[in-house]
Amino acid sequence: MILDKMIELISYLLPVYKTKCTHDKVPPEVETAYCPDCGKLIKNEWYIGRCSSCGVKVKVMVRNGEIISQNHFCTNCGGNDFKIEKLDKINFIDINFAALLKREVVETSVCKTTTCWQEKIHEQPKLLIQY
Repeated sequence: MILDKMIELISYLLPVYKTKCTHDKVPPEVETAYCPDCGKLIKNEWYIGRCSSCGVKVKVMVRNGEIISQNHFCTNCGGNDFKIEKLDKINFIDINFAALLKREVVETSVCKTTTCWQEKIHEQPKLLIQY
């Protein structure tokens, strides 16, 4: 009884504290798209990790906006230093090792006004004939 009330209270308060959109509805196969939940422009960026010693691909993940290796050591050589590379496009071979990071694009050069003009002519425009 008390546990049910606590779960109900937490589920009621959770949307209040969750203020940042995670952009879950942005598909991973597109390069950029608008998030249907928050309306911001999102750019999908793919990253892959490699061991600094031997160059073997390692699985990476995103934690708190930072890309880190899933394993603390390389399975090939045992090294613990990794390089993170940004991929231009993801291919099916690298999909098991890559991590997807969804970044918000800051639009600074958006024009919010529209201007239109009409050329000056000496004749009056003719109306279209309705059939």
